[in-house]
Amino acid sequence: MEINQEQITAFNKDLLVEHKENLTQLSRKHGNLEDIINTISNYNIAIPSWALGAGGTRFGKFGFGGEPSNLEQKLEDIGVINALTKSANAVSLHIPWDIPKDANAIKEKAKSLRLHFDAMNSNTFQDQENQEYSYKFGSLCHTDKNVRDQAVAHNKAVIDYGVALGSKSLTVWLADGSNFPGQLNFRRAFENTLASLKEIYAHLPADWKLFIEYKPYEPNFYSMVIQDWGTSHMLAKDLGKQAYTLVDLGHHLPNTNIEHIVATLMTRGMLGGFHFNDSKYGDDDLSVGVMKPYQLFLIFNELVFGMENNPANNPIPAWMIDASHNLKDPLEDLIQSIEAIETAYAKALLIDQKALEEAQLQNDVVTAQRILQDAFNTDVKTILAEARLRNNGAIDPISAYRSLDVRNVLIKERGMNSTATGL
Repeated sequence: MEINQEQITAFNKDLLVEHKENLTQLSRKHGNLEDIINTISNYNIAIPSWALGAGGTRFGKFGFGGEPSNLEQKLEDIGVINALTKSANAVSLHIPWDIPKDANAIKEKAKSLRLHFDAMNSNTFQDQENQEYSYKFGSLCHTDKNVRDQAVAHNKAVIDYGVALGSKSLTVWLADGSNFPGQLNFRRAFENTLASLKEIYAHLPADWKLFIEYKPYEPNFYSMVIQDWGTSHMLAKDLGKQAYTLVDLGHHLPNTNIEHIVATLMTRGMLGGFHFNDSKYGDDDLSVGVMKPYQLFLIFNELVFGMENNPANNPIPAWMIDASHNLKDPLEDLIQSIEAIETAYAKALLIDQKALEEAQLQNDVVTAQRILQDAFNTDVKTILAEARLRNNGAIDPISAYRSLDVRNVLIKERGMNSTATGL
């Protein structure tokens, strides 16, 4: 299914008058509104290929019907999201779940949908069909060099797929770790991982980046080899200038000050990528902003400040949604997540940074808090709608999605029993 401009224009028609009135009122309050709209208009978030079907838990999985059963259909679904939001023009592929059979054909398919390929993602946390050695006891950290070599070869192959598709980065997340004290020698596991990563890093093209993701627990619950941002940072520094830390919002212990981590990494120019989701207890992979919208806003405050004050030359991070959809229509969930991300971003852009700095220098805690909360409490729906409108997107993407009856159209095209590769 593809959504054309005529459908979006027809949907927007009934909403335009109210939208323009809201925009006029907002313009009277905020002198920098035009700059914020332009920034949001140019903001895009990568959609992961594994997030377009039903997610599951260890207890069960419930389908939605009309799920994409191949990579071409996944691109079409991302095309739908991008047509409505105009903020999702990038695809993040997971290998081997979504190996392109014909890279040139897939690249052309993406181009026809106005999409391009963002970070590639490797998988050494599962054993694949016909795999010679098991990752049961680790991959890049394994005591058996045969297993490590196999995992390294897989990551090199993922890079090669990415080169063929025009990607420029590789994300490595490892499930490596231990469940029991004494099971793993921590130092040996770290050194094995570093040595393996050096082999992968040597295979990177000169214009690529390597993102190293961390996670404190799960699937292993006693230790993880790359358990926190400090370990990721050490590995990246040892690898070289093309390696960075990647922050996943769900990959932290409860109540971790993620915004502080973001600020510290940007101070050193080491924040390479960002995976957006939300959580109540752990790595819940819930819709972005559904549990902790204020924390997301504070994170974007640090991102905005870091991008505007950047002596370390931290690159613009690679943005991606990383979620699992157990109950919602996956496309609706992704649209909601995009809106939540852009809401936090727009609110952060509303912060009067000069006034905040003055309050901080004067140790005026009350004023500093008020500046942040005034921005957070501002309704920015009209800003997001105007940004989409200028890009020929839908003023209200969720309502447009439902008005166009997208899910039922997909069910008619693909059937009720189609299933997507992935989680």
